[in-house]
Amino acid sequence: MALPVPNLDDRRFQDLVDDAKRLVQQRCPEWTDHNVSDPGVTLIETFAWMTDQLLYRLNRIPDRHYVKFLELLGVRLFPPTAARVAVTFWLSGPQPDTIHIRPGTQVATMRTETDEAVAFTTVGDLAIVPTSLLRIGSRIDEDVRDHTDALEARTPFYCFDRVPKAGNLLLVGLTEAAPSCAVTLRFRCDIEGVGVDPLNPPLAWEAWDGDSWIPCEVDHDETGGLNRDGDVVLHLPKGHSVSVISEQRAGWLRARVTEEVPDQPRYSASPTIKGVTAFTIGGTAEAVHAELIEKELLGIAEGVPGQRLALKQRPVVPSGAGAVLEVSSPDGWQEWRQVQDFYESGPDDPHFVLDAAAGEVLLGPGVREPDGSLRRYGAVPPKGARLRLRSYLIGGGRRGNVARGSVRVLKTSMPYITRVENRRPADGGVDGEEIESAKTRGPITLRTRGRAVTTEDYEHLARQVAPELARVHAVAAGDGADAGGVRVLVVPAAEGDGGRLRFEQMVPSEDTMARIARRLAETRVAGTRIAIEPPVYRGVTVVARLKARTAANPVRLQTEALDALYRYFHPIMGGPDGHGWPFGRPVHVGEVYSVLQSLRGTELVEDARLFGADPVTGQRGQAVQRLQIEPHALVFSYEHQVLAS
Repeated sequence: MALPVPNLDDRRFQDLVDDAKRLVQQRCPEWTDHNVSDPGVTLIETFAWMTDQLLYRLNRIPDRHYVKFLELLGVRLFPPTAARVAVTFWLSGPQPDTIHIRPGTQVATMRTETDEAVAFTTVGDLAIVPTSLLRIGSRIDEDVRDHTDALEARTPFYCFDRVPKAGNLLLVGLTEAAPSCAVTLRFRCDIEGVGVDPLNPPLAWEAWDGDSWIPCEVDHDETGGLNRDGDVVLHLPKGHSVSVISEQRAGWLRARVTEEVPDQPRYSASPTIKGVTAFTIGGTAEAVHAELIEKELLGIAEGVPGQRLALKQRPVVPSGAGAVLEVSSPDGWQEWRQVQDFYESGPDDPHFVLDAAAGEVLLGPGVREPDGSLRRYGAVPPKGARLRLRSYLIGGGRRGNVARGSVRVLKTSMPYITRVENRRPADGGVDGEEIESAKTRGPITLRTRGRAVTTEDYEHLARQVAPELARVHAVAAGDGADAGGVRVLVVPAAEGDGGRLRFEQMVPSEDTMARIARRLAETRVAGTRIAIEPPVYRGVTVVARLKARTAANPVRLQTEALDALYRYFHPIMGGPDGHGWPFGRPVHVGEVYSVLQSLRGTELVEDARLFGADPVTGQRGQAVQRLQIEPHALVFSYEHQVLAS
């Protein structure tokens, strides 16, 4: 199917004849005979026919020319972005030495009969540091009690106050800080802290990162809240560091008795601890859905400006650090720096441009000046020099947004690693841009000219530097003290199981925010204040009761109803048009009835209620018919409940 071409002039034969006759009436009022028998009208029709033929040929300019015009404007296709996921490497057992997970370690999903394996590559060095218990104590009010001697003497001790209160602490000091590691605390306890729910004890585990206490993720707790023998496995934050508490230097962890929460039972007495040991059992590294290519030889320099060198594989996945081009010389390999364009490059600047979508390295061009001299934008490698790219990533796309627990295969042989897993879904993968989207961006690029004046300009420029975003919405900051400012609301690309998202998936990364801030700072109008932030998310909870059709399975209908609600009230792919919930659009309970009644297995929607909810605290408001959303806020589905019978 041929691509549609732009219609440069839509006038036809009769339009041209009518225009000419109107001009005759204005310019030659004495010419009164406009019938087809008049010789002058015959001439008008003849020239109109010839002009119509010219317009037809003009409108036959192929779409390829339009694309070439976009290339002259510097419009390039956005490359795919790679999904990112945290992968945990579990050890076969405690190790005496540090185990390093090097950059480039590959893991993957399971290959099936219908789906190919999705591979991920680690991007940083992970050190799984061996550690053990050094100190243990507790803090009650402001009193810190050291139980290390009691532990060595095998004397049981209370870890909290006799009747634990909110804020009581159990302090655990490790011999070494273990950032991004999984640490096992093996307890021997007596069942003294009665009254608590062993599946939901009122405890929060935290680690010190040098500035504050950061929550730890509890992988599993076999002790039921320190009430029986078992292991507590904690995933420590990447900032965990050694610090001093009560003149004791250690890598500190703590278990804190939390504030009272409705429907959560409290301790009636303090747990008693008889023994504790600690060891490192794994670590978590960041991985991307991409393959690392290192030291690829691109070719030999021709010694002229504007040389293009093709990569062996494409498209290239953008990375925050940028690529490095290495040029051979008698003194070794010289490093050349990647730039966005050659606008500010001098004739001796070692710069290059990487076209990620096309997979090409572009060297600085030369432009002929009016006086005949040649002006170079960027240095030219000497003729015969070898060129190679130090490293780059290929892959990316939505295919990498795999579900939780999908990454289970270790493709790179590693000693002492028994298994791998991803505890969270991978997100951030976006497919490369299609040509139709680039054609739409062309006029916007021409109008923007690299300057941010209107809100559409801010959105366009933000998308240029952060193609991994799902949505960008720029608005005026407000009145009064905020007048003259611009708020750029960014929504990261994220996918979940059946449309279900975790709230932290909606928070853009610091790297993305920094790239947008740098670009907009360069292009904004002087004096304009810019705030780059995620939008306000208003949680919405639907509670509904359905009656299934006679032949329908109520359990299946309940699942389909939940999926439909999560898809419809979705900030990225929800809403009436399926392109994301519109900013500021209110939610009506009538829409809930419409979504549920449209399901094939629904006989009747017996009841549907709409609640506002806080996606952070989980608190739910009163049932309403209409949930008002602020002008620049988005909805976020939170814990829908459906009963089908």
